[in-house]
Amino acid sequence: MAARATFIFYALFLTSIQLLLTHHVSSAARGLWKYMVPNVGISAMHMQLLHNDRVVMYDRTNFGPSNISLPNGNCRHNPNDIVSKLDCTAHSIEYDVAMNTVRPLTVQSNTWCSSGSVRQDGVLVQTGGDRDGQRKARTFSPCDNNQCDWVEIDNGLTKRRWYASNHILPDGKQIVIGGQAQFNYEFFPKTTNPNVVALPFLAETHDQGQENNLYPFVFMNTDGNLFIFANNKAILLDYVKNTVVKTFPAIPGGDPRNYPSTGSAVLLPLKNLEADIIETEVLVCGGAPKGSYNLAFRKKTFVKALDTCARIKINDAKPQWTVENMPHARVMGDMILLPNGDVLIINGGSFGTAAWELGREPVLAPDLYHPENPVNARFETLRPTTIPRMYHSAAILLRDGRVLVGGSNPHAFYNFTGVLFPTELSLEAFSPVYLQREFANLRPKIISPKPQSTIKYGMNLKLKFTVAGEVEAPVKVTMVFPTFTTHSFAMNQRVLVLDNVKFTRKGKSPTYEVQVRTPKSANIAWPGYYMMFVVNQNIPSEGVWVKLE
Repeated sequence: MAARATFIFYALFLTSIQLLLTHHVSSAARGLWKYMVPNVGISAMHMQLLHNDRVVMYDRTNFGPSNISLPNGNCRHNPNDIVSKLDCTAHSIEYDVAMNTVRPLTVQSNTWCSSGSVRQDGVLVQTGGDRDGQRKARTFSPCDNNQCDWVEIDNGLTKRRWYASNHILPDGKQIVIGGQAQFNYEFFPKTTNPNVVALPFLAETHDQGQENNLYPFVFMNTDGNLFIFANNKAILLDYVKNTVVKTFPAIPGGDPRNYPSTGSAVLLPLKNLEADIIETEVLVCGGAPKGSYNLAFRKKTFVKALDTCARIKINDAKPQWTVENMPHARVMGDMILLPNGDVLIINGGSFGTAAWELGREPVLAPDLYHPENPVNARFETLRPTTIPRMYHSAAILLRDGRVLVGGSNPHAFYNFTGVLFPTELSLEAFSPVYLQREFANLRPKIISPKPQSTIKYGMNLKLKFTVAGEVEAPVKVTMVFPTFTTHSFAMNQRVLVLDNVKFTRKGKSPTYEVQVRTPKSANIAWPGYYMMFVVNQNIPSEGVWVKLE
């Protein structure tokens, strides 16, 4: 009996050591969850952070009545609504990060499964949706007096856009790519008539009866062309000439990564921005094996999600994917770039696919990916939440370094009982490891530039900051563009590591100055509002908003 107990002890010990080596789990570095708002009134299906630190969220108008009323007794009248012809509740809200409060907003048409991005003047542009919203565009201009609301633009789009992806272009316009039964792209605002350009790649990546190419992953390369990933393939598109300039090999294994086999993707932080050719890497993680949607939908058989990430240098002469395993199989997970360059993988399930009631076994623990580490030493599993975040959940980075998490409505309508995963109206904030107390004295505090400052392309920019503890040179300065997140894809997500020119300590006080070079062109960083951070020993400051123009 004693020998058996000794064997079990050593087996458990060796297993623990193996887990630590493989996934870098440690009780000292696991992050912190905080319950922010128990009920914001809607399910946060779509999220966008604005430069006044307010977050706009919305779901869909034909869910039935939400849990938050429209202001001043207003109601929405729509005889074509399939649930509520008269609806006096809101389906969009504005969340004030500093005050932790919610304000109802008014959308008149259906925003379900739509897309969006932020213009260079800071205005949120939202495109498409379902039914009466499929060709709508909408704008939201941030304000501090609680008077701003959605403005709807009839026929803002030429084609029906449902499950499409948006990307900001160097000239400040937006491109809207794909959507259900749309193998094409168009521009907003409209540039030509009919303003629609065929994209055969989307037809080629369409799985009949399953799709798997909706919400394509789109990233602007540093040459101004667009990297577009759909299903299991990718191209580099010159959208001006409508020419495919590069075709990439299929992702190893051939399994789909886009909706409804929903994985996620990021463009890893861009650095050495003054180089002639900038190393540009895309990371795609999770998803569901081919056929998972039909098995779940037709046979109620829920296949284990993918546990692989694949990474590719898209500017290489002969790009190839490198594959590694994640700690968790994950479908419907969100990937969020942190200001220090790490990638947070959060939300989702470990079986099934996206779509109504087709996901199973929530993945409650986030995983942190360290892109600078060698293969097989990049993942760290963090502290789990207690709230399942399945289909129609979302996550975004806030200026203070936390990640805001909300949503989850994996069934039709607002169902709070009698379903496997009830509609979730709460908001949580996840504080990554760098916000733990033991690192507080390493956290920089930016003195200048002042918030809302304007910076120019290709300039030497001086940042002054203080640090209570030790500073290790070189410190990093990063710029982060705020994302539009929905359906496990953070559109327009971009982190830039600015070239470090000079670093000095100013006087005897713990004040420092770092001089960096701002991006040299709009192909590297399109114009608009960015969060700027100083990073000391992998610990980022709170960000300040700057406007690049």
